[in-house]
Amino acid sequence: MSPEDTIKYPNALITALNRKNKWVDSVFRRMTPDERITQLMMIEVFSNQGAQHEEDVRLLIRRYKVGGLIFFQGGPIRQAKMTNRLQAASKIPLWIGMDAENGIGMRMDSAMQYPLPMLLGAINNDSLIYQMGVEMGHEFTRMGMHVNFAPVVDVNNNPKNPIISYRSFGENKDDVSSKSLAQMMGMQDNGIIAVAKHFPGHGDTEVDSHLDLPVIPYGRNRLDSLELHPFRHLIQSGVGGVMVGHIHLPKLDSTANLPATLSKPIVTGILKKEFRYAGLIFTDAMVMKGVTKYFAPGEAEVMALEAGNDVLERLVNVPKALAAIKAAIRQGRLSQKEIDRRCKKVLAAKYWLGLNKYKPIEIDSLYKDLHAPHAHVMLRNLAEGSLTLLQNKRKLIPLEEKKRRKVASLALGGNRSTFFQQKIKASLTTTDFFLPRKTNKKDLEKLRKELLKYDLLLISIYGPSIRPSNNLGFTPEERALVNELIRKKRCVVVLFDNAYTLNRFENIHEASALLVGYQQLPAVQAAAAKLLIGELTPQGKLPVTVNSHFKYGDGL
Repeated sequence: MSPEDTIKYPNALITALNRKNKWVDSVFRRMTPDERITQLMMIEVFSNQGAQHEEDVRLLIRRYKVGGLIFFQGGPIRQAKMTNRLQAASKIPLWIGMDAENGIGMRMDSAMQYPLPMLLGAINNDSLIYQMGVEMGHEFTRMGMHVNFAPVVDVNNNPKNPIISYRSFGENKDDVSSKSLAQMMGMQDNGIIAVAKHFPGHGDTEVDSHLDLPVIPYGRNRLDSLELHPFRHLIQSGVGGVMVGHIHLPKLDSTANLPATLSKPIVTGILKKEFRYAGLIFTDAMVMKGVTKYFAPGEAEVMALEAGNDVLERLVNVPKALAAIKAAIRQGRLSQKEIDRRCKKVLAAKYWLGLNKYKPIEIDSLYKDLHAPHAHVMLRNLAEGSLTLLQNKRKLIPLEEKKRRKVASLALGGNRSTFFQQKIKASLTTTDFFLPRKTNKKDLEKLRKELLKYDLLLISIYGPSIRPSNNLGFTPEERALVNELIRKKRCVVVLFDNAYTLNRFENIHEASALLVGYQQLPAVQAAAAKLLIGELTPQGKLPVTVNSHFKYGDGL
């Protein structure tokens, strides 16, 4: 089946997974019962952990014939070479996945950084998000990868959520549905399997399932009206995979400390029987504390298969899992017939992905292909479409050069000239100032006195890293200075971080102008500078409610 067919028939992938297929049958017939079990396993791999790590992975491929790999940190060239070596060691071509919610740059150095879902949630044009899905599809194909564990379709209706937050398209279930659908279609139209996660919804929790087991206390009525809505929407539109989350829902399955991943009433009862989902069902990583805290390796994998999952991802221990699953088949807890059916489904996915005609990755011009001009254009369009202007008192923006007006540009969290400050300077005479984290009291006071002499302040706020943060990491004294400047001066504030962090400054609603950029990507900083000098019209809307001043849908 060619990618052209997938465009015409959104459910073509699901059909392919469940249709008889000569290649699948011939491969399946040559597999031992053990290999049919290990075909359902995907193991983690890093291209930056040296030769011994690669040897360990190769051993699992050779001895246990695992079905697939999930790549984490490293670089594109290293990963491509390593992929070619590991594929050469495998009897059946491996399918390769990655958690690349905002493209491969999320995991790899020297690859492009695309925006995260919260920024995309601010955009009023879903075709731009489809375009990003297309670029993600190109990246995966070029890197010899097949499965993207994205989009995140969790509705982030809890501002205190430590793990979903900016990884969600927002708090509105319809926005989350349409935007995640656009991203999914962009990927699948280009021959990559998209995986909606984390079923049945990880948005309303204050616990990170990497560290513990979150509990969601709601019953079906609430879940049907909110959390399950985007999953239904994507399932009806032919999403290739669904990932089940390590979240405990006692109203759906009262077994103590049981994550949804290991729950038959949730995986088989709701996802397979009620939603009639016939695509691939993946567990979330089996190494996460949300499962390992209460269930031992081996037993956890058996329970995941009993629950109805097709693919076990990131196992703690492959030999232990294999031994436990074989014992469960002997005891009648699992049937070989059911294992065989799922194995054929995985092989059918590999056929749809073109792995029946496997070719190694071409290394030549790889870097260039991953930084194509059209990807840069797409990134600029996303950045420009997302900027959200929340305040513009007395039409202060667009800013113009005024003879007697002294303008200070303060980078909060910066210690040298930022991209935004440089771009603004091209059109406006400004003096640059910096307020790095952990500035001492004496330097703070000196900066305060200096800034109070200016007529207009441009305050750009940066989180501690390229990824958005949940609290920005400023001291109470640093925040107090910003609050004071906002109260006393005409200020234009630009936030290059998670919209929820507006809450870190209690006087921010008094700013003369306030612009949210969601991330500190250079493309966003450049777009913000263009908007402030009138070269761009603001189009973004806030995808979440931050507080009583800034609500979902706000944006001038």
